[in-house]
Amino acid sequence: MIKAIFFDIDGTLLSYNTHSVLPGTIEAFKYLHKKGIHTFISSGRPFVLIPQLPLQIDGYITVNGGLCMVGDTVLLRNPIASDDCQKWLEYVDANNLTTMCFTADEMFINRVDDVAVRLQNQLGFQMPPMRPLLEMYDKEVYQFIAIQPDDKDKEALEYLPNCRMPRWHPLFTDIIPNGSSKAVGIEKIINHFGIRQDETMAFGDGANDIEMLEYVHIGISMGNAAEIVKQHSQYVTDDADNEGIANALKHFGIIPNVKYS
Repeated sequence: MIKAIFFDIDGTLLSYNTHSVLPGTIEAFKYLHKKGIHTFISSGRPFVLIPQLPLQIDGYITVNGGLCMVGDTVLLRNPIASDDCQKWLEYVDANNLTTMCFTADEMFINRVDDVAVRLQNQLGFQMPPMRPLLEMYDKEVYQFIAIQPDDKDKEALEYLPNCRMPRWHPLFTDIIPNGSSKAVGIEKIINHFGIRQDETMAFGDGANDIEMLEYVHIGISMGNAAEIVKQHSQYVTDDADNEGIANALKHFGIIPNVKYS
């Protein structure tokens, strides 16, 4: 029996086109909670970038598993090593790159370029305040976003011995510590609630969701997911604009097979 379901945000709970939650998803969440099934966010976003959702959420995996919480209880903190932060910021400065910096409760960008604006429009969030790189050196950072093409990732990782880059877009990638992943966050949360791994399900669409989809008992990729993500999931549902979440929950018999308007 499924007792916990984990949801990515962008391209999963929220459409890239409307940045809203579909009616079927809202009704599905109500039914899940009536059945006593816990629902959790599992996102690459920092907590400050998670929008108000018309859904009951029981806990949060943020910055790709670097910071996980249930209510006011922090279950996991895994910031990027300070040496790696310094090396990354020096690399950004030397190569004239744009980067976003996420702490536990703040976010910054060193400059705004065309790709940063595209990222903002795709995810539907407010542009972080601009700060000079120098002001990022003394922060406890959980994630950077590197705005660079994927053919530069290998070179950049040479400066980041304790980090990895789970890329989910050709124009930018997340930078997180080696020990962070959505799967690690799920393990922390289900242990907190006394839920077994074989009682879990997850929905995602990006490459940073692959570990999560492989870890849970039933990993579901959205119809709009990248092909590599679909290959690592047990079931492919409809896309985020066509009630993919509700339809998958119906498929597995978790919610009633009724039509939502």
